[in-house]
Amino acid sequence: MTEWLLSSSSIIPIYGLIGAILTLPWSMGMVRRTGPRPAAYFNILMTLVALIHNLILLRFIWHQPPQQVAYQWLQIADLNLTLTLDISPISMGALSLVTGLSLLAQIYALGYMEKDWSMARFYGLMGFFEAALSGLALSDSLLLSYGLLEMLTLSTYLLVGFWYAQPLVVTAARDAFLTKRVGDILLLMGVVALSSYGEGLDFSQLKDWVQTAPLQPFTATLLGLALIAGPTGKCAQFPLNLWLDEAMEGPNPAGILRNSIVVSAGAYVLIKLQPVFTLSLVASDVLVGIGVITAIGASLMAIAQIDIKRALSHSTSAYLGLVFVTVGIGQPATVAFLLLFTHAIAKALLFMSAGSIIFNTTNQDVTQMGGLGSRMPATTVAFIISSASLVALLPMGMFWTMQQWLQGFYTIPPLLLILLLLVNGLSAVNLTRLFRLVFLGPPHPKTRRCAEVQWPMAVPMVTLSLIVLFLPVALQQLDLLVRTENAWIEDVLLLNHWAMPLLIASGAVGCLFGALIPLRRNWERPTQVYLRFFQDLFAYDFYIERVYNMTVVWAVSSFSRFTAWFDRYIVDGGVNLVGLAAIFSGNALKYNVSGQSQFYIFTIFLAVSVILGLAFSGQWEGILDYWSSAFSG
Repeated sequence: MTEWLLSSSSIIPIYGLIGAILTLPWSMGMVRRTGPRPAAYFNILMTLVALIHNLILLRFIWHQPPQQVAYQWLQIADLNLTLTLDISPISMGALSLVTGLSLLAQIYALGYMEKDWSMARFYGLMGFFEAALSGLALSDSLLLSYGLLEMLTLSTYLLVGFWYAQPLVVTAARDAFLTKRVGDILLLMGVVALSSYGEGLDFSQLKDWVQTAPLQPFTATLLGLALIAGPTGKCAQFPLNLWLDEAMEGPNPAGILRNSIVVSAGAYVLIKLQPVFTLSLVASDVLVGIGVITAIGASLMAIAQIDIKRALSHSTSAYLGLVFVTVGIGQPATVAFLLLFTHAIAKALLFMSAGSIIFNTTNQDVTQMGGLGSRMPATTVAFIISSASLVALLPMGMFWTMQQWLQGFYTIPPLLLILLLLVNGLSAVNLTRLFRLVFLGPPHPKTRRCAEVQWPMAVPMVTLSLIVLFLPVALQQLDLLVRTENAWIEDVLLLNHWAMPLLIASGAVGCLFGALIPLRRNWERPTQVYLRFFQDLFAYDFYIERVYNMTVVWAVSSFSRFTAWFDRYIVDGGVNLVGLAAIFSGNALKYNVSGQSQFYIFTIFLAVSVILGLAFSGQWEGILDYWSSAFSG
């Protein structure tokens, strides 16, 4: 029974692929009379089966030690490629998060995509999406994880470009794909390098391998930087962070997964690679630097956005930056996993709330909203619950995650607390500002007749709201927070007698500041020059795109123009010169065809003389010296 349960774990990611395949008759237009809804039902059914299968397996292995299931893929000479699955409470918990949120997002999409003519194609892509994420949650093989990350890149491109008739959507899909490809190529270099230095490509082997790793400091640094590049692109971290902002042009149900578990997939791989980064201090510092810059920069960008989805997407990058900092400073992996887990659930609920607003108002501009609090009570409550969970207000989930992180605060650099206070406060400002613009104040023309969303969207949103509310209790019951029942208050008051109160105060101050700052409904430009400067700086993402256009894009386009000129005038010119020489010589020799044999003999004699003269040109000087010495003698 045990062996069968372990081996059956590999079937769970296949459920998503089966659901995607079952949608083909509708997505390809082979079945039209029933409409696209049966395709959605098939995909939802397979996701539900995957969730039930996963929960059964999770209950069985919860208190069991981690086990690996290996499948040999290729063996040629000394090359042995094995795909390994990790069956452990962490991997199965991650799989539960993937299948659970995927199920809720797909039910949510029944209402959000009800009028879309290509709903079947959307659900097929969501099944493919889910299969890649599920496989990544179970993967213990770096090679398999790389292949699954490539599947995520492809599915992101297809889902962001779902409404391909819109020019902005096409641009967003292209930028997301190319940005991720930059990180993927460097990650592939790191995978190949690691396979040549290590005994295998399994995450579970890395901790033992680094103890005897035969790497020079420079090599270890290059290896660490290459492995960092892939998660940097996947998690939308600086300088590869702009794709997530543009990806908000895609359908919101896909955005629910993209901002909760898709970006977390890259961080999930990064956490498993943490032992490799201990080999290089430079790689660890780069991780911390990327995380700090993204956490602060993205938090500031979010405050200046008027598109509700873009404001929330920048917040996603900021919290994933904290995960990079966690890995860079060598914090326990459980802290990073908890941070990913609590953020994913809260951010999924935030995007469900934002999707309900967009669905009813057909608008994403928060300056044209207002007064929705009394008209959409379930959506309002969902936004408040998810915001409170993200801002680490007691007793929500992120509070206990931060408390777990700061338990050993005396061994953590004080700058870490400053970073957490800053990100938490800025996040509170952003969410409070959005709440005031959307739910409070007088209604606007686009919000005057809004009502609560239909049940396919309301049920997943209410369900996830309850999950977020009871998340702290679940964490305690599952022993994910290592403490006794009587030590909760003691931990908060004694171990972190000033760190946690400061964190709570930062959230309260951020909420207060967000509640008091004047809101510009039309977002008119301030008269003060310095305010206008900072508004443009944050709203235009620190002009990163313009910097790219002036540096990377200019360099690539200039090099392309140079290679085009070189190919046309140097390479093609040389080839054309040879052709012209052949044509000219052929036209000149045709006049030598006179039909007289003595002329041919003379030509042959002359050619042989020239050839012999060239062949013995180096010896004529020796021959002349010989005869001159003979005659003089």
